[in-house]
Amino acid sequence: MRNLFKRLLKNPGGLIGVVILIIAVIIAVAGPWLFPNSPWRMVQRPFVPPFTLAAVPLGTDALGRDVFAGLIYGARVSLLVGLVSTLVALIVGVPLGAMAGYFGGRIDDALMRFTEFFQTIPSFALAIVLVAILQPSIYSIVGAIAIVSWPPVARLVRGEVLSLRTREYVQAAIVTGQSHSWIIWREILPNALSPVIVLASLMVATAILLESSLSFLGLGDPNLISWGYMVGAGRTVIRQAWWITVFPGLAILVAVLGLNLIGEGLNDVLNPRLRKDSR
Repeated sequence: MRNLFKRLLKNPGGLIGVVILIIAVIIAVAGPWLFPNSPWRMVQRPFVPPFTLAAVPLGTDALGRDVFAGLIYGARVSLLVGLVSTLVALIVGVPLGAMAGYFGGRIDDALMRFTEFFQTIPSFALAIVLVAILQPSIYSIVGAIAIVSWPPVARLVRGEVLSLRTREYVQAAIVTGQSHSWIIWREILPNALSPVIVLASLMVATAILLESSLSFLGLGDPNLISWGYMVGAGRTVIRQAWWITVFPGLAILVAVLGLNLIGEGLNDVLNPRLRKDSR
């Protein structure tokens, strides 16, 4: 893992992505201690333009709330949703894909039909329905995003396992009497993790976009401020107070860009042969 990180830092795009991610994590973790005031608190008159008052460097919204404080607290929500939902999707998708690819036959057919059931509905539409049914909260949002995110993981892992299960070291493990679970977790999955790691980094970015979209539509957690909520709250006054929408929109753009750069960097590091072939 240490060597992987060093190789990623040597990649220009990966380095930029890591720097962006580290800054975002520092803001999410340390920001509330540096700015203990609630982002919901009215601190100034409404529609204070940015860069006019030191107390509110990015201005205020329609209710006099600090836009900068909202960005800081929103970083925590966006990163938390992205990371946790991706982790849950991996926990669900990796075992299902591994079992489908390893056992094949009826088990493969049953698991893939189950996976395709979730893929027949557009991800965003399904997420909206799930959050609306479960009532908007941080838990329902994480659960909905995880549910729409795990099928691509399962299909990717299945394809990798299908290509690895006929390798000599896997056949040798079978001949020596190792259990199926031992072969899957010790022999096959460690060799199938490279594309999964790349996909996971991109899934975090997608999850941040999904959460922002849900919050923009008013389906975010009403007790937590997020970047998507801020964009949605400012859309009706965008001509009068552009900064309410622009700054959280830029935060979403930079965070997603950083994660995508990390994904591209990981792809270059872990799959250099594929990168050369594409050129």
